[in-house]
Amino acid sequence: MAVPLMPKATAVWLIDKTSLSFEQIAEFVGMHALEIQAIADGEVAIGIVGHDPITSGQLTREEIARCEADPATRLNLSRSTLPQPTARGKGARYTPVSKRNDKPNAIAWLLKNHPDLSEAQIAKLIGTTKDTIAKVRDRTHWNAANIKPADPVTLGLCSQGDLNAEAEAVRDRRGREGQPAAEHAANHPATESPASPEEHEAA
Repeated sequence: MAVPLMPKATAVWLIDKTSLSFEQIAEFVGMHALEIQAIADGEVAIGIVGHDPITSGQLTREEIARCEADPATRLNLSRSTLPQPTARGKGARYTPVSKRNDKPNAIAWLLKNHPDLSEAQIAKLIGTTKDTIAKVRDRTHWNAANIKPADPVTLGLCSQGDLNAEAEAVRDRRGREGQPAAEHAANHPATESPASPEEHEAA
């Protein structure tokens, strides 16, 4: 279901300016009714300025009035005449400011739990740089003392599907290249180097 632009700001406006139920607002903006109640109670979205969906062409006053008169009805998003954003091409993944401090924790988690992922794969997954990855690995990151490994999926930095796809790519690459390095080492133990002339004389 399509949701309006700036859902949380739209919810703030609808709470303040209409008598719509929490359920009606929640369904329209794609949030849970408890989240809407928390906004109304001032527990979340503090400081967010309400966004008027009427002026942006996403709702009409008539549609709001219709739903205010009957709590069982649901708001219908108007077809906006505003230009729609174009899809992003390939490039660095944008990460909200609030989540950027989580990246080193996610890097540490991936290095620990998926050591076979390349730096390029980690950079693509969570939108970071190879330089940052190297600093987290070498513990030369400026905040190394406070880095705690955390699942990037839980942190919202990537999806489980994206992570699984990268892990599968590693397995496919290994399959094409042959035996995993660990298995190769187990089947072909290193031989001792021949003794030097000095060692023979000592013997």
